[in-house]
Amino acid sequence: MPKLILLDVREPWEYQAAHLPDSILIPMGEIPSRVHQELDPDDHIVVLCHHGARSLSVTMWLRQQGFERAQSLAGGIDHWSRTIDQTVPLY
Repeated sequence: MPKLILLDVREPWEYQAAHLPDSILIPMGEIPSRVHQELDPDDHIVVLCHHGARSLSVTMWLRQQGFERAQSLAGGIDHWSRTIDQTVPLY
């Protein structure tokens, strides 16, 4: 059964500074070598980064690889922290 995956593509130091609960960290540079072993193409994958640029790039790449339900979190974790959950630290 497909599930919702929060995929954080920032660097480990960024993830340590602020992250969403239950998110999976795979830094952008490791996506090509790890994604096919660790993610299911049938899952709904929400990709996030700091402001949305890296997540959009990874989302486009994932879709080209057959992850049709991948989408980017607009505005990234910064926007999330400012508008949805102020308990998530800004950095």
